[in-house]
Amino acid sequence: MHTYRDLFRTPAFTALFGAASLQVAGQTVGGLALGSLVYASTGSPLLSALAMFGPSLAQVVGALTLLSAADRLPPRAALAGLALFLGLATAVQATPGLPTAAALALVIAQGVPAALGGGVRYGLLTEILSRDGYLLGRSVLNMSAGVCQILGYALGGLLVAVLSPRGTLLVAASLYALAALVARAGLPRRPPRAAGRPSPRETMRGNAALWSSVPRRYVYLALWVPNGLIVGCEALFVPYDPGHAGVLFAGAALGMLAGDVLTGRLLPPRLRARLAAPLRLLLAAPYLVFALRPGLPYAVAAVALASVGFSASLLLQERLMALTPETSSGHALGLHTAGMLTTQGLGAVLAGGIAQATSPATAMTVLAAASVAVTLRLGRGLRGEPVSPTSASPGGDACTTPRPRPRTP
Repeated sequence: MHTYRDLFRTPAFTALFGAASLQVAGQTVGGLALGSLVYASTGSPLLSALAMFGPSLAQVVGALTLLSAADRLPPRAALAGLALFLGLATAVQATPGLPTAAALALVIAQGVPAALGGGVRYGLLTEILSRDGYLLGRSVLNMSAGVCQILGYALGGLLVAVLSPRGTLLVAASLYALAALVARAGLPRRPPRAAGRPSPRETMRGNAALWSSVPRRYVYLALWVPNGLIVGCEALFVPYDPGHAGVLFAGAALGMLAGDVLTGRLLPPRLRARLAAPLRLLLAAPYLVFALRPGLPYAVAAVALASVGFSASLLLQERLMALTPETSSGHALGLHTAGMLTTQGLGAVLAGGIAQATSPATAMTVLAAASVAVTLRLGRGLRGEPVSPTSASPGGDACTTPRPRPRTP
């Protein structure tokens, strides 16, 4: 599978694409509406930010308790059921007179199963497209998520002004319900990829097994830490240039889109292997220019160029799949997604703390330098071609590489 036309000729992918896009739109519109509602009620920027981004931080709880279900539940039922749950929780948040504490508790309740949803969704993607088509399909889902977020924030802002925040929450609940309908009607019925009963104990056992493989450990750290530090840089766009933060965010979105097209569609496999390391460095290196406090045109150019480097995560995910048994693919990808979102939230908190003590430009430079250092430190553990596992267990010697084992990072 090499073209977008081939991709969308696969009916199951079209349904997965539609359901995922509607869910992202619902999350974006609902988050903006709830953030506006909480800020109007409390006047607290912290609580407003928690209302918008709390689900990302709560994913760590789901990663520690629910991920064993990612490969042990029928994918269609799991995705449709999750979308319905998110829609119902969003509708309850629109209840007049609902205490702020209750609304924020629902935010956390929405975030916990989202970790499971990522594992189910991307594990199903490996079945629909096969592992050879995963990179192209995931790049398209990434692009869709970016576009839906941009449009969702624009639509959400308009709806908040026209309908009120509570009315906008009901629109978001409707988007979730539509996502559930698309998943239920469009996805084929497939059995779970793995047998057994999901439980928190099985989740912890699976996480430990995935983490026990040194090559996979390098991949996870490379997916999580440099990415989270650079998202911390993005969290400082508003204090860096309050009047033009939107332009900086647009530049970042444009760079991410270009990177997904380049890596997912245009680069042949032999060039992907050669450009994997440069792309990982590209993610952070352009941000070092903020040490000079560049003007807007140079800042936007640096941000856009750096954001092309986010596409390195596609190549790292492809490597992760080559190191993981198929029966554990959903668990492995769910752990990646939950860990990535958690480190992004932590990166934003770290960036804010450094900026508070110094300045936004200094904080962005420090985080970019740290991201470069981590990328260079992990680079030696990501060299060479991964060896596919030969056993059903996600840990153990089945995932070793032909070269000497590197020290644990």
